[in-house]
Amino acid sequence: MFPWFSKKEKKIDSEVKFEPEGKIPKHIAIIMDGNGRWASKRKLPRIAGHKEGMEAVKKVTTAASKLGVKVLTLYAFSTENWKRPDKEVKFLMKLPIDFFDHFVPELVKENVQVKTMGYVENLPAHTQDAVINAIEKTKDNTGMILNFALNYGGRAELLTTFQLLAKEVKNENLSPLDVSEEKVNDALMTGFLEKEFRDPELLIRTSGEERISNFLLWQLAYSEFYFTEELWPDFDGKSLKYAIAIFQKRNRRFGGL
Repeated sequence: MFPWFSKKEKKIDSEVKFEPEGKIPKHIAIIMDGNGRWASKRKLPRIAGHKEGMEAVKKVTTAASKLGVKVLTLYAFSTENWKRPDKEVKFLMKLPIDFFDHFVPELVKENVQVKTMGYVENLPAHTQDAVINAIEKTKDNTGMILNFALNYGGRAELLTTFQLLAKEVKNENLSPLDVSEEKVNDALMTGFLEKEFRDPELLIRTSGEERISNFLLWQLAYSEFYFTEELWPDFDGKSLKYAIAIFQKRNRRFGGL
């Protein structure tokens, strides 16, 4: 069992109380896992789970925004998800269209700004259009950033980042000795965020799985991890508050005492 995780965190512990005046993570990242299992438990097709999962995104986004979270990064589609059955992938590529068509007005009302990271240019044209439209319609919002990781993979991100820096060195715009953590941070896909918000303070993964699945490999170096057996479609604002309550009880030492 991981040292940062205990079995009692898998179920709601009445002794763990959310403190409204306590520390709220500036950046929360979530691996939204369990849509397929949620559907299977109800003898429904997997796509029904993905559709219900989008409803959970709406609930958690609204809750996070109201709690004062600055950045919410959601692992929506990985570079490995292309290996899934064609029917499921096609449905997943249509989800952003329906999601943003219905949710963008609420995002505008909540002052939430949509951003993306990943290789979005390799998604189908209709999916790209929906994403670009949502970004455009929310670009003037000044509240929480809702950052979707779409066609994203942590190792691919690192390779792209190192290739960009290598190109800068080759063109003599950068000395090898000047390749620093700061330069890497600037070149990563989270580089558009303000420096204090780039690394998630809290990573949440639903469905009981205890791994990071090629997500934010650099940025999660000092994040707190919270794993829950709740399947993503069942995760809501109350679940988010409980995860933050667990975070509030942690002592983050960053290698010190």
